[in-house]
Amino acid sequence: MKIGICQINPTVGAINKNKQLILENYNRSISLGAELVVFPELALTGYPPQDLLLREQFLKRTANALDEIAKQTSTPMILGSTLVDNSDLFNCSFLCENGKIVGYYKKILLPTYDVFDEDRYFKSGSEPSVFELTISGQSQRIGLQICEDLWDHNYSKDLAESIKETGADIIINISASPFGDDRLIERSNLIKAKAKKTRLPFVYCNMVGSQDELIFDGQSLVYGPDGNLIAKGKAFEEDLLIVDLKETNQINLPRMKREESLYKALILGVKDYFSKTGHHRAVIGLSGGIDSSLTACIAVEALGKDNVYGISMPSKFSSSHSMGDAQALAGNLGIDFREIPINSIVESFEALMAPDLDKNNIGVAEENIQSRIRGNILMALSNKHGWLVLSTGNKTEMAMGYCTLYGDMNGGLSVISDLSKEDVYKISKWLNTSSGKNIIPENSITKPPSAELRPDQVDPFDYDIVSPLVSALIDNEKSPSELVKNGADIDLVKNISTRITLNEYKRRQAAPGLRVSSKAFGMGRRIPIVNKYDELSNE
Repeated sequence: MKIGICQINPTVGAINKNKQLILENYNRSISLGAELVVFPELALTGYPPQDLLLREQFLKRTANALDEIAKQTSTPMILGSTLVDNSDLFNCSFLCENGKIVGYYKKILLPTYDVFDEDRYFKSGSEPSVFELTISGQSQRIGLQICEDLWDHNYSKDLAESIKETGADIIINISASPFGDDRLIERSNLIKAKAKKTRLPFVYCNMVGSQDELIFDGQSLVYGPDGNLIAKGKAFEEDLLIVDLKETNQINLPRMKREESLYKALILGVKDYFSKTGHHRAVIGLSGGIDSSLTACIAVEALGKDNVYGISMPSKFSSSHSMGDAQALAGNLGIDFREIPINSIVESFEALMAPDLDKNNIGVAEENIQSRIRGNILMALSNKHGWLVLSTGNKTEMAMGYCTLYGDMNGGLSVISDLSKEDVYKISKWLNTSSGKNIIPENSITKPPSAELRPDQVDPFDYDIVSPLVSALIDNEKSPSELVKNGADIDLVKNISTRITLNEYKRRQAAPGLRVSSKAFGMGRRIPIVNKYDELSNE
């Protein structure tokens, strides 16, 4: 049996557009010899539709579009969409054939952790579904799963084994599984184990594309009944695989270097955020530092050099090498570069607020005036030209509160907010090496990081120490006491933990950030702003 695996990039809420995308890929699959065509989870609505699912008209339009798709089928199709059944809403995979819907499977396992909130909308299905098809004159029994059903070990279930017991010849899982570190390996290991245990071919069709904070990496997989990988979809782009399940040739699981996968994920995130929201051009404040440099590189890859604008906004504290690094980066990328000095504006602020400021004793208030002036300039350019501001803060800085509300936090999208400072350096070095030239000026990588808001300022952290500890607390969800037990300095851990808590209010006001880790700031992390819990105290 030849299966067409359509790894597509739908848009949430664009039901008609998604319908056309599905039909185009369906017809192309058939023209290439597919005898069964498979699409990802909720391909018709896009994923996740969130509270659109609470709108009756949205569900009606989705149902009508599904009927229209079904009417145009001859060859069997498996498609993810919604089903209203006796006032209950289900996340379903539909089997369409010969102009009609011939069956459906209701997703059993509904994820309710991190970024997932499916039980807010959906009711869980109760039993596996197996459908019999006649393909090339032979009976084929198709067992269906949807995404989380693959992770059944988290629920003390064995849905794959249950499918096998119903007499299935093949298991097909349609999915919308977001990208994250080692997620491909996790999926691959799970599927391989299921295939070997059940002795059934296992087809995994994953969504690709970006939706708000989430990035879907594609990388659909097909394993044979012996547990050998026989096909894999492309990473971070749409793909159409025609897979003959009689194929026995084993392929290796190709893996990108970690830095490359993070870089490409963020490129896709920026590209889709702009295209799906209707924006075309981006503006970035270029300081000459590593964070804004990497953000600019990602933006150029996603949008093209003619659609990215770099703005240098030097003050009297800006070093000549930083201004030169910003200009050099812009030249290397081929983007429009403008310099807008802010000294006169700063002086006007200082004169206006003289009773409350002390320009001879610069503190946070005086420093942040500079940052907020820069934020105002970028937002003015955004309003005037329709350019979307990309904010440039990294995860370590966001965690520690080393960022300025209404200043450098301004923006419509926070590109690298889920990259640690450590990863920012690693990716920047990888980019220069893989490009065969220093796109990011070497000085931006090697110089001590500084906001340059006062004389001789450098960032107040040793990122080599702080960045891994922040990652341990946030990404790996380690407790402060665990870190101390493992040898971390208790005072440093207390300081970091306190800063993370105190700056929650700032992060709530930040631009949406692209998620590339297992635990990002944003929709999947729900920590109270008012929070007096301190694990390392006796109170």
